[in-house]
Amino acid sequence: MLTFRGFHHPGIAKACALTIGNFDGVHRGHQAMLALIRNEARNRGVPSCVLTFEPHPRDYFAKVRSDPSLAPARIATLRDKLTELSVCGIDQCVVLPFNEQLSSLPPESFVQTVLVNGLGAKYVLVGDDFKFGAKRAGDYTFLMNSGAHHGFEVARMNSYEVGGVRVSSSVVRAALGRADFGQVEQLLGRPYSISGHVVHGRHLGRELNCRTLNVRFLNSAQSRASSAAQGIFVVEVLGLSSEPLQGVANLGVRPTLDPSDVNGGRILLETHVLNWPKELDQDAGYGRVVQVNLLHKLHDELKYDGLDALKRGIEQDCESAREWFKTRLTNA
Repeated sequence: MLTFRGFHHPGIAKACALTIGNFDGVHRGHQAMLALIRNEARNRGVPSCVLTFEPHPRDYFAKVRSDPSLAPARIATLRDKLTELSVCGIDQCVVLPFNEQLSSLPPESFVQTVLVNGLGAKYVLVGDDFKFGAKRAGDYTFLMNSGAHHGFEVARMNSYEVGGVRVSSSVVRAALGRADFGQVEQLLGRPYSISGHVVHGRHLGRELNCRTLNVRFLNSAQSRASSAAQGIFVVEVLGLSSEPLQGVANLGVRPTLDPSDVNGGRILLETHVLNWPKELDQDAGYGRVVQVNLLHKLHDELKYDGLDALKRGIEQDCESAREWFKTRLTNA
């Protein structure tokens, strides 16, 4: 899949079959829409294209209005979203920076500037609740009339249900919030995971005898968004060894530590591998891309009274994770 930041690039296709959305999580409803856009693109002999936004529009308005409650908890990193779009067979993805300029475009300007001039859309597929343009003034009817004027077809996809439940990013967020990973897997069609490059932190884990693989969940330290799943989790790590590695992870803001640390207050996934492979150097993870599968939640993040208390808490979490893996093996 070709990925572009903005549409002012020579490599972007001159025409496409397009779908538009945030695609947070790329859940099974999204997957059904992506399968349809691929089919429509094939029928028209043009590439399939996804238009998405970063940051999430609601995250942008949360920052502008200084109201964190407006920002949705994020299901996936941008890396994971793009990976899943590629897995679904999309030819091209255009990531537009959601900023003041884009948010102030009237619907008719969005159609002309982005869909027609920027992407050459010949077919546009949207969800049944699609709104766009400044103040969300554009809707499906407006888009359909615009398509008739500019020469592109417009269609919308109705809700997608799994087990009688309408699949949406909001439903996935709620399931992650209560750590119902069984339902999350049903909604996504795959286990829940987070991936990214392992980055340097404060190296505090060395002092606590608990080295961690640190992955930033959100790239921007200024984001008002949180992660949909937060707390201490039993996990498996892929990408370092031929077999999944058992571990325990903290996903969140690390309340015991200084919020102005080297990671700039970003939400971080810190994963401790319970049994580090002997063939790997202790620093072998840095710069590599790992995938961390969240399997079971142990508890919410805790604020400990000093590093000694934090160390004891980590030791207890490691023991709880080992016990969980033993129980899973027994029940297998």
